[in-house]
Amino acid sequence: MGWNEHSDAFLELGFRAMMARLPGMLASSLRLARQADPAAARTVLLAEVGRGVAQAVSLLAVNSALGSLLTGPDVGQRLRAAVPALAVMAAVLLVAALLRAASVYATGRLEPKVERVATELYLERAANVELAAIEDHAFHKLLDTAQYGAQSARRMISYSARVINAMISLIAAAGVLTVLHPALLPLLVTMTLPSAWSALTNARRRYESFHTWVQHARAGHLIGSLLTEPGAAPEIRVHGVGPFLLRHFRAMAETAETEQARLSRLAARTGLIAATWTGVATLATYATLGALLLGGTMALSVAGTAVIAIRTGSASLDTLVLEINQLHEEALFVGDLQRLYVEAAERAIPAGGEPLPEDPKEIRFENVTFGYPGDAARPALDDVSLSLPLGRIIALVGENGSGKTTLVKLLAGLYTPDRGRIHWDGVDAATADRRMLAERIAMVAQDFKRWPFTARVNIAVGRSSAPLTEERLASAVSEAGAEEVVADLPHGLDTLLARNFSGGHELSGGQWQRLGIARAAYRRGHILIVDEPTAALDARAELEVFEKIRALAGNGQTVVLITHRLASVRHADLVHVLEQGRLVESGTPEELLARGGVYAELYALQAEQFTAPVSAPEPAA
Repeated sequence: MGWNEHSDAFLELGFRAMMARLPGMLASSLRLARQADPAAARTVLLAEVGRGVAQAVSLLAVNSALGSLLTGPDVGQRLRAAVPALAVMAAVLLVAALLRAASVYATGRLEPKVERVATELYLERAANVELAAIEDHAFHKLLDTAQYGAQSARRMISYSARVINAMISLIAAAGVLTVLHPALLPLLVTMTLPSAWSALTNARRRYESFHTWVQHARAGHLIGSLLTEPGAAPEIRVHGVGPFLLRHFRAMAETAETEQARLSRLAARTGLIAATWTGVATLATYATLGALLLGGTMALSVAGTAVIAIRTGSASLDTLVLEINQLHEEALFVGDLQRLYVEAAERAIPAGGEPLPEDPKEIRFENVTFGYPGDAARPALDDVSLSLPLGRIIALVGENGSGKTTLVKLLAGLYTPDRGRIHWDGVDAATADRRMLAERIAMVAQDFKRWPFTARVNIAVGRSSAPLTEERLASAVSEAGAEEVVADLPHGLDTLLARNFSGGHELSGGQWQRLGIARAAYRRGHILIVDEPTAALDARAELEVFEKIRALAGNGQTVVLITHRLASVRHADLVHVLEQGRLVESGTPEELLARGGVYAELYALQAEQFTAPVSAPEPAA
């Protein structure tokens, strides 16, 4: 359906590259851990190092105990000679158990904190980028994949701990084997390399598949959720859309199943090859050990220790390879998260800038051109020059696609012009402090967010940084004419406006529109941008809302109004008419009607709908 696009990820899962990146991966995991909980990070590190050292001491004690038990004149003397080594083994096992318990406890504390810190950084960076970045397909795909990075960062903690433990255990086992006989160490490595190759190969396939199919999976979930979405439920039932959605969901799910079957088939084949190779290497290892024993070049006690060391070393090397592989795979997703951090910082809303005038008189667009990425047909705004006198009601009118909404988004600082300038009394908005600019703006967008919170929070979120006071809330509700809406709610302002939660309540479109206006009133911005404020209101409510908007302007607030209902702008101080991204007319409503241009034509077309006579139906034959 056009959502599946392959993006080559950075894949360096070869063994050499994996080992080269291991220090960096461990350092990255340690940085995250120290940032989240330094004490717990130290505990995990020290406990895992201690466990590895304990295993080395345990192997040496085993060798000493076996040497004592297999040499000596009688059994009693052998047992007495072995007691110190056995006591050391018992003490080491106790210490190892305590260290493991400490590591498990500290890891349990650390993992959720790491995930929280990584998630907070992800959300903070995502919330602070330019609107153009959120609307960019490539950046949004990075957001999709990077969201898994926080969970991967959490898992990296336990993987890193096991890698450290396995490395030290392997070094201990390898040291013992080297001392016993130099030929045993290469054979040990040969036994474990097949499983390493198998694990790395399968991990590379899974990661490649994930990046290829991430948007496909997202689209499948979207289609599935549409079937249970309350907003879509009426149309699904009336128009019979259910079978259509199910058919596409099934097709996408079957395609994903085919991909999983392909991965499983390849994994099975790779595993079979690795198992065959491991079996041959194991046979060769034990045959060599038997030959050394039969040839008299190795004592029985040493052979016994060698068997234990081989088993320990093989298990440690197996664990090391698998855990490094898991660590590396998670590190790839953490790498996506870190790449998001970098790209989000590059595309962040700039901090600081030139201060705006305290009491500006005019905002002027000078030869402003702006086009959306990927839309090469024509710019959304093309060489627009106009004035917005502050403290007035300014209406922007025009047909759909004329550039009205784009213009107010540029005014609010959500976009920056491709060419031209926007001046606030001579201060270029491109160099101004963007956060100071946003502080001046209150907006009621046509598709404003209906937050799944209480009515109180839905209003107060207009200025979440301000202290929440009942006086300010009541004033905002009154200015929006939303008293009746609040009074009809089961719990007043404390009613949860989310029907999908227990005790939740749903508002009509017109009621939501009132709350949206109350939210903007609560914000108390110097400039109120209202995009189709009466789209969901009846005629009586529409008149009331426009009376409220005029009252706001009467108090000195600037109102920039976008509407298709031209009769509603007759009280505007200034009207700008846009057509296909260009400014074609400006003036008062009376001047534009007298001029007989685009505004007059659109006004006449709408007036005709109310003045044209209604023809009576012909009588039935």
